[in-house]
Amino acid sequence: MKKQLKAVPRFANEAEERVFWETHDSADYLDWTRAEKLVLPNLKPTTRTISLRLPQHLLDSIKAAANARDVPYQSLIKVWLQEKLHSH
Repeated sequence: MKKQLKAVPRFANEAEERVFWETHDSADYLDWTRAEKLVLPNLKPTTRTISLRLPQHLLDSIKAAANARDVPYQSLIKVWLQEKLHSH
């Protein structure tokens, strides 16, 4: 026998909706067995600007390596950091 679902209330704003879902179980309102996987190909991950102090000779070497690969040096740094993170 299927569980009787409750009607999702209308919310005045996003803050009110957030409080509601933080205090209620969504399984009482939604049939998760009918959920479909969603792919958002154009969604970009949130980034944060940081300040990183590097010796000038190291930065020059990174920029030269990026130039040789025809990529921006900041992108190359991100790739290298990601690779190093996954190698451990």
